[in-house]
Amino acid sequence: MQWLLFIANHTLPMEKLTVTCSFERFASRDQLNQTIQPMLDACVDAMHRAYAPYSSFRVGAAILLENGVIVQGNNQENAAYPSGLCAERIAFFAAGANYPGVRIMAASVTASSAQYTEGDPVTPCGGCRQCMLEYELKQDADIPLYMMSPSGEVTMSPSIKQLLPLFFESKGKF
Repeated sequence: MQWLLFIANHTLPMEKLTVTCSFERFASRDQLNQTIQPMLDACVDAMHRAYAPYSSFRVGAAILLENGVIVQGNNQENAAYPSGLCAERIAFFAAGANYPGVRIMAASVTASSAQYTEGDPVTPCGGCRQCMLEYELKQDADIPLYMMSPSGEVTMSPSIKQLLPLFFESKGKF
């Protein structure tokens, strides 16, 4: 009880940190650069092939590499939850395994389910954000992320860091 009273009465020095993020929103994917369109098509295609028998929430991801190759990923569920894997991680890991050292120019993600037919674009989970950020840090260049809603609205983050501002880095700093 004395310890709790000490904490309640003790004022620690505080530094206020402000994090700001900016995103671009497009009413339709048709407003995007023509080099991004095929990646978004691949993203939707991957979503339709997702293995989601338990959640019925299908997620597709696609990555545009500097060499023009588009790598796809989709969520893969498993009865032994959490043994499945998210679409974003599958796409990023496949790119890293099959095209090591090739720069990632952009990434995209979309999702659909019977319950999710409109609204804001889906965003990656925290684990995916950290994994995607590792690739951004490794290539020392921002990776724009295009997040598309089922209705075709797209929100673009200019970098993965914007989605995870206080990220974990192996160098031990934020």
